[in-house]
Amino acid sequence: MELIFQAVAEDRPGDKWQTLFVRHWPAYEHWFLSEGIAARATYDTCRSKLRQHMPELEPTYETLCELAGGGDIAARFLSLYKPPAYLTGCSQVVWPGDEPMLVRNYDYSPALCEGLIQLSRWNGRAVLAMVDCLWGVLDGVNEDGLAISLTFGGRQVVGDGFGIPLVLRYILEFCETVEQASAVLKRIPVHMAYNVTATDRSGKFITAFLAPGESTRIRPLAVATNHQGRIDWHNYARATATVERERFLQFRLQDAEMTPEHLIESFQRSPLYTTAYGQGFGTLYTAVYWPRRGAARYLWPDGAWEQSIERFEEGIRHQHFAPAGDVSAAAKG
Repeated sequence: MELIFQAVAEDRPGDKWQTLFVRHWPAYEHWFLSEGIAARATYDTCRSKLRQHMPELEPTYETLCELAGGGDIAARFLSLYKPPAYLTGCSQVVWPGDEPMLVRNYDYSPALCEGLIQLSRWNGRAVLAMVDCLWGVLDGVNEDGLAISLTFGGRQVVGDGFGIPLVLRYILEFCETVEQASAVLKRIPVHMAYNVTATDRSGKFITAFLAPGESTRIRPLAVATNHQGRIDWHNYARATATVERERFLQFRLQDAEMTPEHLIESFQRSPLYTTAYGQGFGTLYTAVYWPRRGAARYLWPDGAWEQSIERFEEGIRHQHFAPAGDVSAAAKG
C-alpha cells in the first residue's frame, strides 16, 4: 500500500485547492453518497447550520463551493454537516515540559487519507495542518501557538452535528488559546463521538470528550486514545488496544527519566504504532507540534519531514505501508 503525502502552501483558496478537489472528489463523492442521497442533509440545512454555529467560516465555505464548481452535492459535502460515519484509531499526548509539545499517531486506512500537509492564511491567521475532507483538520497548529488533534471516541452513537475535522479547522482559524478552543468545543454539535486534545504556548492543555446530543466534557488530561473514560464498544476497544495505549502513554509521562525525544520515539513502537492497514487501523504518520515555534515534524519509521509556519517546504513524499506481524482483528459490531 502506498500513500502520497503532499505539502502545499496557499494563502487563500485558489488553483492549488481546486486541483486537489478535482483529484479527490470522485472518492469523496462515492463515500458521501454511500448511504444514498436521502441520508444526507439538504444544502439549505447544511448552509443554515454552518451559519448558525460557525458563521465566520461561511465566506471561506462559499469560496470553496465556487472552486468546486457550485454543485449541490459538493456543497453539502464541504459543509461536513451530518456526513457518513467513519472510524479511526489514533493516540495523542501533550508533553507539558519547558517547551509544550503535542504528539499523535494517526491510525487509518492508507486508501482513505488525503496525506495533505497545508499552510494557509484563509482568514488572516496562519494555519499549518494535516487536512481531511479537503478543508477539515486532523491535527495542526496556528501562528498564535495553539495546537490541536483528534481521535475517535470509541462509541457507536451517531447524531446531528458536524464532522469534527471542520470544528478543528474553525478553532485553528479563529482561536488563540486553550480556553477559547474549549468554549468552541462546548457549543458546536458533532455527529459522532470524538476526543480532542489541545495545548497552547502557555503550556495549558485539555482533552475534550464529545458526543452527539451530550454536553461536552472538558478535562485537564494530557492523554487521549479511543475511549471516553469507560469502554462502550468492547470489540472495538480490544481490536485497537485503546486501554493499553492510554496506559502506556500515562506511564511514559510519569517516568522521571522521560525526555521529549524519547516520548516521540515511543510513537514508532508497539503498542502505539500498528501495521493493521488491512483493517483500517494502521499508523499512517506521527505528528509532533511545538506551539511556541509554530513548528511540526511528521514521522515515519524510515524518515521525517520538518515543517514550520515560518519555513514551509512544498513537496511530495511517497510512503509505503506493509502489514507485518499485526494480529489485531477488525472491530465488529
